[in-house]
Amino acid sequence: MSLVANKELAFRLEDSEIETVRSRLTEVKKIEGNPMGVDIQEFGNATAFSVKNIPGPSFNTVKGLKEGDENQIERIIDFYKEKEIPVRFELTPAHTSSELLTSLSEAGYYQHDFHTTLYVSTSNGLATSYAPKITIRELKGNEFDTFAEIYTKGFQMPAFLKNGVAQNNEILYDIENWTFYLASYDNEPAGIGVLFMKDDIATLAASATLPNFRNKGIHSALIKHRINQAKREKCDVIVGQAKFGEVSQNNMERAGMKVAYTKAIWVRK
Repeated sequence: MSLVANKELAFRLEDSEIETVRSRLTEVKKIEGNPMGVDIQEFGNATAFSVKNIPGPSFNTVKGLKEGDENQIERIIDFYKEKEIPVRFELTPAHTSSELLTSLSEAGYYQHDFHTTLYVSTSNGLATSYAPKITIRELKGNEFDTFAEIYTKGFQMPAFLKNGVAQNNEILYDIENWTFYLASYDNEPAGIGVLFMKDDIATLAASATLPNFRNKGIHSALIKHRINQAKREKCDVIVGQAKFGEVSQNNMERAGMKVAYTKAIWVRK
């Protein structure tokens, strides 16, 4: 049976996204001395994630803000001000109201961008085959240097971040919710993918391909492989995130996923 996009499903998908980030950052925070400066706080329905020493919006963001949380906005802003980190609110259509949006605007924020959430029910007949030159297997515990090499080059990140990427993912290796995959093309490491599973939802948590191996079907193969694994693990829905209209979204749709909603990204004016 296909799942239709409604408020109940939107709540499940949003909660799954929050739990994925919470699980990752909770483990990062456990590193001795909390060198990344992780802090996670609840404000009403919202969860505010803060990682002082990992710049950028990926882990410094507010998720789950809902109608009725208008009185939490100033508290959230103060939380990030103390850390000298810009606030980024991620809002889903199921959670918002004109009152909430007006409150954000009056606090000096505006809608800056969009981000797409896609999903599919595992009961759907999904294609899981891919090119014979591509092989995918679970990453081994001693291969996070390779993982970080592909991740940083795939996302065009500075090379000096490689060790941090390796450490911040290796700590998840023995956590049962997380599975890491290595894709090879003609036996050469070419791409990586990550799967997070909890409460019968599988999240396509991250994926990257080396620039010289793009346009060979590796990203699509990693999507299909993880969907197939989620079906074997009896998850009933799979969710993924992508910037609207980019290759990641296109490949998810080709694999049978469809748009659940588009998140509104709000930042300081």
